[in-house]
Amino acid sequence: MTHKVLVLGAGYAGLPAAKRLARQVRGDEVSVTLVTAFPDFIERPRLHQLATGQEIERVPVASYLGTTPARLVLGSVVGLDLGERTVTTVADGESRVLPYDTLVYALGSNIDVARVPGVATNACSLVGTNVAAQVRTRLPVVAQRLGRVAVCGGGLTGIEIAAEVAERFPALQVTLVSSAQPGGWLSPKAQAYLARTFEALGVTVRAGVCVREVHVAELALDGGRRVPFDLCLWAGGFRVPTLARASGLAVNSEDRALVDGRLESVSHPGVYVIGDAAAVAGPWGSELAMGCRTGGFTGPKVADVIAARLTGREPGQFHYRYLHECISLGRRHGLVQFLNADESPKSHILTGRMAIAYKNATLNGAKVLFRHPGPVLARRRHLVRAVEAAR
Repeated sequence: MTHKVLVLGAGYAGLPAAKRLARQVRGDEVSVTLVTAFPDFIERPRLHQLATGQEIERVPVASYLGTTPARLVLGSVVGLDLGERTVTTVADGESRVLPYDTLVYALGSNIDVARVPGVATNACSLVGTNVAAQVRTRLPVVAQRLGRVAVCGGGLTGIEIAAEVAERFPALQVTLVSSAQPGGWLSPKAQAYLARTFEALGVTVRAGVCVREVHVAELALDGGRRVPFDLCLWAGGFRVPTLARASGLAVNSEDRALVDGRLESVSHPGVYVIGDAAAVAGPWGSELAMGCRTGGFTGPKVADVIAARLTGREPGQFHYRYLHECISLGRRHGLVQFLNADESPKSHILTGRMAIAYKNATLNGAKVLFRHPGPVLARRRHLVRAVEAAR
């Protein structure tokens, strides 16, 4: 009987996981199925470019799979039964139940629009191409009347959105509102460069304030202060789907699934969780930071872990080391912060157009990984029947 592996989610973690695993097992003994709600892969770190009128590449997920013996199923995951080992998907109004023997949960995260009242109805969050297209239409209209854009969130997403909007539409009054200093985790040299760039672009920064509610045309801040706007772009943190918790997987307070050093659920053997959906503990703390920059490391690793276990070998522990943080500040300014082993910032940074080129090369490198996920010398080993029987 064929061992069925389901990979849920075709993002920076799930896509290389499915393809790399399929290259290491025999297709007549192990079937690998990749489930995704979206037929095309879109680089989420470039959505702010799409929102400001630029074109970004859309690549069909099927083309990334190529001739790899991994099957693609299009549909939204709406149910997960860990007892019966089934996943329910919906596509075009029709539901489908997919059985599995091994599950890889890689459903990622999205911008949190529920924590602050009014965000879902009165602000735009760049959660996908549809919203980016709406913002793309609205920005020129607001700019034509010299309007105001409020960007909420001082993390990477908020910083990049504010800079991109200000550069593309210099007539706009762009205000970045954040509870902490934007880029406060960077080195002093990098923070100084970020401040100079914001000043040059005309971005007003209001740091140290919390948004209590988003009204139709203004932000209500703590202390009764107000920030009026014609368009609000929300980038106030990420949140993972509640499906993992609802299905019974052990999760933390942020609904990220708890996994061991081999990315396997601590509560359900045979279920692996990767990317933003997983709380991967290690020397870096109780969990990795969310984002493609971290999630992409877990996809190839989980493929090797599952391939090893299915073919009777002992997999190694997950190790993680990040070297840099790439920030685009429009198309003329960029910032690359190089990091120490503990992810503290080094004094060395890269700025300007060279930093933009560096970031583009990094993002393009991820797409190269999708097409060539390795291993370089892939060997399709036989499934160990003893392992299958034990399960």
